[in-house]
Amino acid sequence: MDEAIALFERERARLTRLARGIVGTSGEAEDVVQSAWLRFAAADREAIASPEAWLTTTVSRLAIDALRSGRRIDYVGPWLPEPVVDEEPDLDLIDSALMVALERLTPLERAAFLLHDVFGRPFDEVARHLGRDPAAVRQLASRARQHVRQERPRFAVAERTHHDIAEAFFNASRSGDVAALAALLSEDAVLVSDGGGIRNAFLRPILGRERIVRMFAAQARKSTAAPRVRTALVDGLPGLVTREADGELQTTALKIVDGRIAAIIVMRNPQKLRHIAGALP
Repeated sequence: MDEAIALFERERARLTRLARGIVGTSGEAEDVVQSAWLRFAAADREAIASPEAWLTTTVSRLAIDALRSGRRIDYVGPWLPEPVVDEEPDLDLIDSALMVALERLTPLERAAFLLHDVFGRPFDEVARHLGRDPAAVRQLASRARQHVRQERPRFAVAERTHHDIAEAFFNASRSGDVAALAALLSEDAVLVSDGGGIRNAFLRPILGRERIVRMFAAQARKSTAAPRVRTALVDGLPGLVTREADGELQTTALKIVDGRIAAIIVMRNPQKLRHIAGALP
């Protein structure tokens, strides 16, 4: 059993990233991975040729089942994943903008895309994990790719530039500086916010620079207190952690393309921010 525990612990971080990419929240991902461990611990491991592949298959299928459970049917407004704060981006970190795009996909499309395009698994292997033939998996991944191919930034922006853009965005948006904010945003920028029906948030995405600028200008006129703030990496994107006037945390992730902000992803749902309670005093 000690050997099985050691093997599982070596795989845990990878499996958790995979599960979170499919189900969208850290808590559910941890539940999926824990369920996979219980099955692995009870299995005849001598009959398992590749424990890593077995665990990947089990986590993929459990996560797909969780995603199909219909938990978001009655959700108020856009559903966004729990933010990951202050983790350095790596090849397997799935950023907020991509997670938003993944929400458009079926569970199988999502799993096929993640396993092949993000985690680099060959189609034959993905087909085994998902219980589908390779041709079907290729179609699943192709359809998914059409939805998300534009969602990642086309090139990396230097860390200092990230920090500067996030700070400039905070200052312009909170002060209502229309000219400064307009200069930061791309013409077709989008803002998506998730309050979960618990805190105020927009029920639909706000599309376009002009509408976003008007919205922030109106909010600035109503604001009576300055929030506490620090810049941070939010799902690998430049962003902000703020404690708002109501005492609640908020995260903002900024997708930057060609030096301008293309997407603003705001998490306000306190149930999805519990895990970062210590991120800002």
